[in-house]
Amino acid sequence: MSSHNLTLHIAFFPFMSHSHMIATIDMAKLFASLGQKVTLITTPYNAPLFTNSTQKSKEKGHQILLHIIKFPSSEIGLPEGSETLNFVSPELKERFLKVIPLLEKPIDEFLQNHHPNVLVADSMFSWANNVAAKQGIPRLIFHGTCNFAICTSLCITSYEPHMKVSSDSEPFVVPNLPGEIEFTRNQIPSFMKLEKEESEISKVFKASVDSDSKCYGVIVNSFYELEPAYSEFYRNVVGRKTWNIGPISLCSNDPEEKASRGASSSSMDHECLKWLDHKKPNSVVYICFGSTTMFTNDQLKEIALGLEASGVEFIWVVNNNKEDEQNKEWLPEGFEKRTKEKGLIMRNWAPQLLILGHRAVGGFVTHCGWNSIMEAIGAGVVMVTWPVGGEQFFNEKLVTKVLKIGVGVGVQRWVRWMGDNVKRDSIERAVRMIMVGEEAKEMRDRARGLAQKAQEAVAEGGSSHNDLKSLIHEILSLQS
Repeated sequence: MSSHNLTLHIAFFPFMSHSHMIATIDMAKLFASLGQKVTLITTPYNAPLFTNSTQKSKEKGHQILLHIIKFPSSEIGLPEGSETLNFVSPELKERFLKVIPLLEKPIDEFLQNHHPNVLVADSMFSWANNVAAKQGIPRLIFHGTCNFAICTSLCITSYEPHMKVSSDSEPFVVPNLPGEIEFTRNQIPSFMKLEKEESEISKVFKASVDSDSKCYGVIVNSFYELEPAYSEFYRNVVGRKTWNIGPISLCSNDPEEKASRGASSSSMDHECLKWLDHKKPNSVVYICFGSTTMFTNDQLKEIALGLEASGVEFIWVVNNNKEDEQNKEWLPEGFEKRTKEKGLIMRNWAPQLLILGHRAVGGFVTHCGWNSIMEAIGAGVVMVTWPVGGEQFFNEKLVTKVLKIGVGVGVQRWVRWMGDNVKRDSIERAVRMIMVGEEAKEMRDRARGLAQKAQEAVAEGGSSHNDLKSLIHEILSLQS
């Protein structure tokens, strides 16, 4: 039977975190735009994010369905409605991870009842290989990061039990990894280290590594030209079937879709774009640390004072801390008055794709979440890297040492959720390095070159577009 006229039914199940869900929605829209039927699986309180984000695709006639499963809040001791990692307090985040094994049964039931051709499940769900195998379908993993970070973590995990360093701050070269890449143990996530008592995240990570080695293949939000050595290493040395289909944030050029990506747009969103319209090209630095990072009031003050000292115009997105939303103690006295013309502060969320793509924005201070890095690369924007948790130190190294399109703010220690402390002088220095002078120009030229390659990769005949079509064809061939 020929596979040319068949259509796949692809089920996507992301982990309940904004960055994972937004990336999965982008992937789903990509597959649907090529005529495939897609089902997105989520939980009740997360459903609006999916319906808002896919509305435009449905209007175009793309087949995107939503399947909602129950989130067992009470069974893991969380308040009703605590269905997104971003909105759970730091002390409850470990408990949140206990939901992972409880979601196997509803996914198994979905596969039995709806018979998709393939399951694309987040790397956090190590049991997904088994439930897919029961139905005789392939399971693809989505890690939500790059080839470089995945390969680095695998190499370090293998090396960690044999590591011989005199201190946690002594650099070591990651064995077997191309490029002579150095790290310290302070920069390695705690869940990758040997622990006397395994944390919940450590158990999830180890299960994920095992799951990675046994899945059918891996979808990567990257493009071959960005990290060719690490794409080849993952495929040929680690031995995984991989498809680079990114940057998936370029799946739409529609300004309305970009504005509503991850949230509903508001009047403040449009005001920030009007504010940017009055600024000179490459004159504004954008500061955003994602939806999970929470800084102390003292750290927020240091950021404010560092920005002010840099003299650079800025848009700064600040997450709510535990303090009352109206509490302004984190702002230095007189800061808003002094920076009224030079700066704009936004709370909790901003239309990041539109901001990064605006001609006035020349730099981005980021926590090094992979979505944010890929969005910056797609827009040709240079970065100040401020890693906080997860694999973000690995992402930072790719940006600063391999691609050379950013500078580090100076963070040397992995601290889950809250981030390490950085002083105002370091912030001022890093911001000026990416915004002013000959070195900034050279980085910007490299960043623009990568943006051009990113656009070419996702266009018809480009490397990512071809990988996407190749993946669809391979799964169709399995069915036929």
